[in-house]
Amino acid sequence: MSSIADPPSGRLIGPLAVAMGDSAGVGPEITAKAWKARELHSLAPFFAVGDPRAIEKVWDGPIARITDPAQAAAAFADALPVLAIGDADEVTPGSPDDGTARIALHALELAIGLANAGAASGVVTGPVSKAQLYGIGFTHPGQTEFVAERCGIAPENAVMMLAGPTLRVVPLTVHIALAGVPAALSIEMIVAKARVTARSLLRNFGIERPRLAFAGLNPHAGESGALGREEIEIIAPAIEQLRAEGVDAIGPFAADTMFHARARAGYDVALCPYHDQALIPIKTLYFDEGVNMTLGLPIVRTSPDHGTAFGIAGKDQAHPGAMIAAIRMAASAAQRRADAIA
Repeated sequence: MSSIADPPSGRLIGPLAVAMGDSAGVGPEITAKAWKARELHSLAPFFAVGDPRAIEKVWDGPIARITDPAQAAAAFADALPVLAIGDADEVTPGSPDDGTARIALHALELAIGLANAGAASGVVTGPVSKAQLYGIGFTHPGQTEFVAERCGIAPENAVMMLAGPTLRVVPLTVHIALAGVPAALSIEMIVAKARVTARSLLRNFGIERPRLAFAGLNPHAGESGALGREEIEIIAPAIEQLRAEGVDAIGPFAADTMFHARARAGYDVALCPYHDQALIPIKTLYFDEGVNMTLGLPIVRTSPDHGTAFGIAGKDQAHPGAMIAAIRMAASAAQRRADAIA
């Protein structure tokens, strides 16, 4: 498959906005560590959105408080630019509360607004605690659905893709019980998500004719109907419809044979019927480099593919690899979109 995220080749319209996530989690630490590694990884300018006190709790590097995203590029070489949001009490790493959840939500909303307005070239979202967000009235299943709503996109038209250096995966169903997956699958749903995926691989990665490989739902892809008929009645007809539309779609394949190195070389993205079928291989291969990218949005949105890790917050143990990869991918996609408009 083609490279996951090549460095941007030109000048971005604006810096990236990094919403740091829950202030008590590892978001502030990995954001600061990403800035520290900016030259090593040729990172495009970005600014953090959140509580500067949370960064100061876990890092003693330079911070430049900014009031406008336009100030970020000039400050970026010498300090981590931070657009401050603060309405919480004292921040304690590893101890989330309603205040840290509110800051995470406000930072996310502000970052999306800046990207929608063109003041930021894209959004990178740090890890949040859904439990904490639900406690302050958050009603969305996750950040992906919230971002889609704020961008005016129906949730079903926003597609979650996870990516690492040699693998991209799309879970066709996401946060539902495994028992509910068969009923959630339909020809129409699969075709719609595949269309968004194909268009987005062109728009964000420059893949002219992306190759979409589909995993079966059942063991051995149903064994010709002996172990289930979803492949015959739903997945295969969806693939045929996509082919008729000119999409390079193949499968369905037995999922247990799709993710070794030789198999991965044969497609640009694997579409999997259920959550763990997609996320287990990406997290096994690229736990410290995995990126969550939302496809189908008018803005670029990526996120490190890991959680808040409250247990190690404030202990200087958080690995910034996924945040660095998320920033690089967002910058590359933003640059590609800007070049397409120019």
